[in-house]
Amino acid sequence: MKTGLRANILGCQVDILTMQETVQQIENYIDQKQPAHIITLNAEIAYQARDNKDLRDIINSAGLVTADGIGTVWGARQLGWPVPERVTGIDLLYVLCRRAAECGWPVYLLGAAPGVAEAAAENLCKTYPGLPIAGTHHGYFKEEEIPELVGQIKNCRPVILLAALGAPKQEYFIKRYQKELEIPVCIGVGGSFDVVAGLKKRAPELIIKLNLEWLYRLLAEPSRIKRQLVLPKFALAVLGQKFSKK
Repeated sequence: MKTGLRANILGCQVDILTMQETVQQIENYIDQKQPAHIITLNAEIAYQARDNKDLRDIINSAGLVTADGIGTVWGARQLGWPVPERVTGIDLLYVLCRRAAECGWPVYLLGAAPGVAEAAAENLCKTYPGLPIAGTHHGYFKEEEIPELVGQIKNCRPVILLAALGAPKQEYFIKRYQKELEIPVCIGVGGSFDVVAGLKKRAPELIIKLNLEWLYRLLAEPSRIKRQLVLPKFALAVLGQKFSKK
């Protein structure tokens, strides 16, 4: 069950929390040994969930749903919900790995191309000395390989699973296997491993503060234009929801 105040954006329930409050809630889940699915929701997935009940149900049954992008924050504020800030997958990854190093929580990295999760884990251990890495595995597995993979992950007994399988694939995977995995906290982190491993650069801090990270990523990867085209559709849908209430 979700806790606290929630925004309704195109039928998706988004928790109105700061990064600090999000981390505190995740720590509570870990302390209570209460399995939780954490979703960092961007505008693209929120718009997709609008017409996809299965995906929307997964989002609305998650332990926490954060506003991953400025589009989600904008949408919430347009609808009168005081979402204080973005809580992105990659930022949450870094904060939780720091806390995991301090608290001794084993972390498992699942996803990205072969070798990337291992490189990301190595860099995280350099940044956060003492971080326990329970294991790593790439995201290029076949359906018939999943039972063995799930067994391997479960045997590693992580406290946190970081799944970089891309949205919404990672959300479907977590929802389907979370009970079997018996992991307290499972989080989808999209393409974060490529950045953590050093294969891709994140936007400069000033660009991030100006909420223009989406533009930086588009300029760095022009092929993302197809995905970015959903943003005006999301904005129009949010405005439609806003004015339909009046």
